[in-house]
Order: sequence, then structure tokens, then C-alpha cells
Amino acid sequence: MKRETLTALIQFLVDHITHTTFIGTEKIPPTGGLIIATNHMSRVDPPLLLLTPGRPDIYALATTKYQSYPIFKWILETAGVVWIDRERADFSAMRGTLDYLKKGGAIGIAPEGTRSRVGSMLEGKPGIVLVAEKAKVPIVPVGITGTEDVMLRFRHFQKPQVVIRFGDPFYLPPMDRKDREAWLNSCTEDIMCRIAALLPPTYRGFYANNPRLIKMLA
Repeated sequence: MKRETLTALIQFLVDHITHTTFIGTEKIPPTGGLIIATNHMSRVDPPLLLLTPGRPDIYALATTKYQSYPIFKWILETAGVVWIDRERADFSAMRGTLDYLKKGGAIGIAPEGTRSRVGSMLEGKPGIVLVAEKAKVPIVPVGITGTEDVMLRFRHFQKPQVVIRFGDPFYLPPMDRKDREAWLNSCTEDIMCRIAALLPPTYRGFYANNPRLIKMLA
């Protein structure tokens, strides 16, 4: 199956079994290398991002543990994926991600590094910062709500209300080579707060009371 056919199938299912709304898609650069930084609460998040209007070239950066789920693995590999082994320093995944970005593609990355099972944001990891710094591409923050209980709602014959909200693209500041660790932490916090600002309060989790987020919201 081609990616276009898979996308059409996912679009059909989304239209008929969910109420899904995309907000702010006009903010997404239509061409060029791009990182989509999103919160992550469900396995359906990556397929939903495939439907992003205006960017039919989004690949997912996904953990190799999902290769043990045949249907999910097939969907990702058909759509486009860079597999990453989060148990080690996966230089192959970094090269694959950078190659795709430098060719002008878009990559969806969940900075939390794993799926949240508590319905709200976890602490972000700095890997996304290293990718963005090396690729020199903009980041678009994305806040997804409604997917955390999507399977439960399906089982009760309910249509989940899903909202995918996009923020303004931005670039990271230049690396501070005198204090690389502080720079990594600051950039990671900035990305996560930009995502949190797109979410209702109950979804903000680890960042709910972050001073940087409070300033953004003000």
C-alpha cells in the first residue's frame, strides 16, 4: 500500500469514528525541513499527524519497541518512520532524522520520549534540541487533546473529541558552548512550555506551574 492510500484510509476512519479538529495549520511552513514537537498520550497520535493539512511529508520518529506491534509497525513504515532505540545512543536514528530534515522533510517528535499514561505532560528530554540544533530547522509546537481515552470511547460506541492545535514556528537560540548543559535544559523547557501553552490546564502536567509557561500564557 502506498502512503497516499494509507492516508486516505486513516482520513476515512477519523472522519467517521471521531470528531477531530485541526487548529492553526496555517502557521505550518508549507515547505522545508521542519520539526513537529508534540505531546504524546496515545498510539493514535502519529497516524493523526499524518493528516496534517499542508504537510503530506511528515515522518514519525518512533521508538523501536513499537516494532513488536505488527499493525502499528506497518502503519508507520508505510507512512514513513525513523526508528530510534531509546535504550542507547542511537546514532543511526540521528543520521536518518537529519538526512530527512536536510532534504526538506518534516519529522514528528514527542520530546517526552514515551507515551504518557497519566493523561498529562511528562518531563521533556533534550534529544529534540540536539536534532534541531544540528539541522537548523524551525520547530512547530503541537498540543493534542482527546486521544488519551480514545480506545475506551470506541469500546463504548462514543466518538472521541480530538483537537490538534498548532503553534507558531520558532528557532532555538545558538548553542551556549560555555554552558551546554544549561542551554540544553533551557531549550527543552522552552519547547515543552510552548506545547503546554496549546493545551488545557489539566493536560499540562509536569509544566503546569512552570514560570516560563505562566509568562507565556500571560
